Amino acid sequence: MNALTPLEEARAILADSFDLKYTKAVERVTARTYDKLRDRIPEIEWPFYAPLILQINRLKKQKDAVILAHNYQAPQIYHGVADIVGDSLQLAIEATKVKQSVIVQCGVHFMAETSKLLNPKKTVLIPDSRAGCSLASSITPEDVIAMRAQYPGVPVVTYVNTSAAVKAVTDICCTSSNAADIVNGIKGDTVIMIPDQYLARNTAKKTGKKIITWAGSCEVHETFTADDIAELRHAYPTAKIIAHPECPPEVIDAVDFAGSTAAMIDYVKSTKPPRVVMVTECSMSDNVASETTGVDFLRGCNICPHMKRINLENILWSLHTMTEEVTVAPELMAPARAAVQRMIDFSKKRD
Repeated sequence: MNALTPLEEARAILADSFDLKYTKAVERVTARTYDKLRDRIPEIEWPFYAPLILQINRLKKQKDAVILAHNYQAPQIYHGVADIVGDSLQLAIEATKVKQSVIVQCGVHFMAETSKLLNPKKTVLIPDSRAGCSLASSITPEDVIAMRAQYPGVPVVTYVNTSAAVKAVTDICCTSSNAADIVNGIKGDTVIMIPDQYLARNTAKKTGKKIITWAGSCEVHETFTADDIAELRHAYPTAKIIAHPECPPEVIDAVDFAGSTAAMIDYVKSTKPPRVVMVTECSMSDNVASETTGVDFLRGCNICPHMKRINLENILWSLHTMTEEVTVAPELMAPARAAVQRMIDFSKKRD
């Protein structure tokens, strides 16, 4: 079920604690949600999801909890139980505004850490702490300290897809949506930007600065190639192809639009291309499709195995047992929070 409890043991406890039968009453209560998802979730699967959605929505009110969900979460989470959805920057900003005493982070571990940094007095839960990130695991604080020693005086911009320990030894964080603005806003002509080598290289094209980077990459986006885009062009000649800047530069050069998850969503909803391929995580395409009419969404995506560790069962388990709680070492709290807060403050100024 999560890093602490075996699946079958947890399922038995949930079955004893909650009515998870699919009844006419459950069908009625969840009908509006399924109307959004019927093109994405087979009807045969809904009787499994619907009772969990109903119980989660009841329990989060009892526990004074708010559910934050990243755009890469599965549609039944994104549309069924999430209170706030968005990309990393949107969730970071919204995390500072929540009134509830409990935050359930439906995303990966660094996102839950970020919520804790911004809400040190609140209880932050992640349904499965094994939900990691290839970028976050690619770099350590010691690596950052070594880079600082190699390039003394050069400011360090760190992608939010990193641990609190790495954030604590950086100057300012960024997301894919504000990376170029933050790099341009820092004094000097050279910047260390870690750990995503592709985001750094794509950001460098938008700035006049020299960017020193790290050899990290997102396992969802790094595997896309220019040949993949060429194949998609051949298969869907009338479709717009859009991609995330964590993809290699040659992919970004070959697509019609590139931007953060929020920017890709805005592009689709504002331009309404008749056909579109979103070169990113598959659930994001499903979620945008469920919110957008008049656009045919075609497949050209990868699945993030870490995001998919979060599911309705372990969200219910997390609320029921108040696990797994996310903590940040006291000595890391202030410096890591400062790096994130500088990013948020910078974004507010831009707005």
